[in-house]
Amino acid sequence: MRSGKLDRTIRIDRYSAGVPDDFGTVEPVWTALATLRAQIVQASTEEFIRAYGASDETVVIFRTRWLSGVVNADRIHYEDGYYNIKEVKEIGRRNGLELRAVRAA
Repeated sequence: MRSGKLDRTIRIDRYSAGVPDDFGTVEPVWTALATLRAQIVQASTEEFIRAYGASDETVVIFRTRWLSGVVNADRIHYEDGYYNIKEVKEIGRRNGLELRAVRAA
């Protein structure tokens, strides 16, 4: 993986339930797991017809250096938007990661 191709910056966030307040309400908390340099391999938008009408789905594939412990429950923050991770694929023997993500609504 050539470092010159890693021209974007992404942040990987992890969900935690947080602590309950005085009324017992638990607010979800997203904490930053890591900030990484990344490459956009592919970015596309597709339109789908669903029961509630037409909707667009933006899919982006990010390629980055290896980071242990990234799972589908995490999300990516990139350019003022959040992307839900749908697939985590290892490149080589822990050389890098390919993250397939869908833009959150």
